[in-house]
Amino acid sequence: MDLNDIPEVLQSAARSAGLEITSPWFYLQLGLMLASAGIAYAAGAAIRARIDLTALAMGWPAALRLFMRVLVGSASTAVFAVLMTLARVIMLTSTWPSRSYLLAVAANLAFAWLLIRLITSVIRNEFIVRLVSLSAWLVAALSILGQLDPTIEALDSVSVVLGGLRLTPLLLIKLGVLLAVALWLTNIASNFVESRITQSGDLTPSIQVLLVKMIRLALMIFAVAVVMSAVGINLSALAIFSGAAGVGIGFGLQKIVANFISGIILLADKSVKPGDLVTIGDSSGRISAMKTRYISVAAGDGREFLIPNEDLVTQKVVNWTYTDKNTLVKVSFGTNYDADPRLVCKLAIEIAAAAPRAIKSKPPNCILTEFAEVGMKFSLTFWIADPDGMDNVKSDVMLSLWEAFKREGIRVPYPVREIRIRGGALPVETTVEVSS
Repeated sequence: MDLNDIPEVLQSAARSAGLEITSPWFYLQLGLMLASAGIAYAAGAAIRARIDLTALAMGWPAALRLFMRVLVGSASTAVFAVLMTLARVIMLTSTWPSRSYLLAVAANLAFAWLLIRLITSVIRNEFIVRLVSLSAWLVAALSILGQLDPTIEALDSVSVVLGGLRLTPLLLIKLGVLLAVALWLTNIASNFVESRITQSGDLTPSIQVLLVKMIRLALMIFAVAVVMSAVGINLSALAIFSGAAGVGIGFGLQKIVANFISGIILLADKSVKPGDLVTIGDSSGRISAMKTRYISVAAGDGREFLIPNEDLVTQKVVNWTYTDKNTLVKVSFGTNYDADPRLVCKLAIEIAAAAPRAIKSKPPNCILTEFAEVGMKFSLTFWIADPDGMDNVKSDVMLSLWEAFKREGIRVPYPVREIRIRGGALPVETTVEVSS
């Protein structure tokens, strides 16, 4: 169809519509349609109020329950389609077929919408359901009205040529529809593969994440290539855009690409993996997820740190569970010079050994580290099987040390400050003990 033919087509359609509107049979059909719509609305409301789907479909297969739910929800459409079909049959037996043409169109449109709703009921996303339903119904309506081929020709008549690529509205519509369907199928396939991979006990968590990401990326690239070939786009025709895409990646997307490559490196070398306890800068926690752009580190207080993958490659990372979860706990404390240092070490070792989370196969150790100005300093070390809750373990040991020192009469030193105040005619000297 040429662009110059569009005004003539519109004028012809306007003349046909004018002749149809001036006919008394048009208003009869319109009245029947409005009456049927009112009856269908009331019948649908009554059906939805009287039918208890939970009790009716109990024990049915999931697919059949979903089918019944959609059918009851679209009861008004089904009743309207049936009423239009009956009215069409009655009109055909009593007068010319052309005098009931609108009834046939309304019945076909109603049946098409009902069929589309039943087919799209398998889609979980409500927005996708509405988009697919409206698009499919629009195509069905054009086909029922006999305007599908002219519409396709009109959409294909307008084009923009870029290099060796001819872009038309029809091509873009086909590309969008097929790409949406292909990506939806790709998502289903990748989720199925991911469930299979995560169930495999032979693969480490990092290898599982790496395989899932690589398979998902490969499926997406394959789907895009297949769709572009299906709509007739030669991939070599896109070479004109490669330079601009390279500049965009080089400047605007360099961080995204760097994080993506860093994520693949982290998954490949297994330096960090889901479940590891890490410290990155001021952030500490357990890795809960590894994404394409970042990792999620869950802190113990409900917060989650989203750290870019690039930071884990370029910065210092403390992995508490890289090769071994056993963690050395260090407790530093001091006593005054009146205490027996051997007794202090003995008490500290006994307390650390009695800690519930202390590893029994690795005995604790306590050493005297310094004769300081305010007293003796000691360092107590012991091992626990997991770094989770290390501060709580250290606090429990220090509280037990305090109770033991109180029981044995061992004093913990504190600094003494001497303050001299001179005021008035006579000097006044006083000593104030300030505990730290």
